[in-house]
Amino acid sequence: MKNAAMVLGLIGGVVGMIVGFFAYGWIELGDWLSGVTEGAARDLMDPGEDEGRTRLVSLFAPILGIAGGAMSNLRPAGGAVLMLASAAGMHWGFGFGVFTMFPIAMCLIGGVLGLMGLLTREP
Repeated sequence: MKNAAMVLGLIGGVVGMIVGFFAYGWIELGDWLSGVTEGAARDLMDPGEDEGRTRLVSLFAPILGIAGGAMSNLRPAGGAVLMLASAAGMHWGFGFGVFTMFPIAMCLIGGVLGLMGLLTREP
């Protein structure tokens, strides 16, 4: 279970990082276009309610998933907490949609498997 948690955390973090790159880039493109044209381009590129939250989550949530997956073999409790925090952060920052459902689900299941790895005794 610890190995499955590790793989799911790493893959979920990498896919979340790709989503984060696009989300951050979308906000930056909107800021750039708002400086070039007035109003209409900014309305078209509107990223949502809170740009700061999206930027923060784009950076930290995938890192938490990758770090949680990397440490889930030796420290399954800490890795599980980081992966669950990553899933919660991605859901809070990006919402649940067609591009975010896989990294959220992978980090969430990796966190659950990491917690279940606490119950197993391996030699």
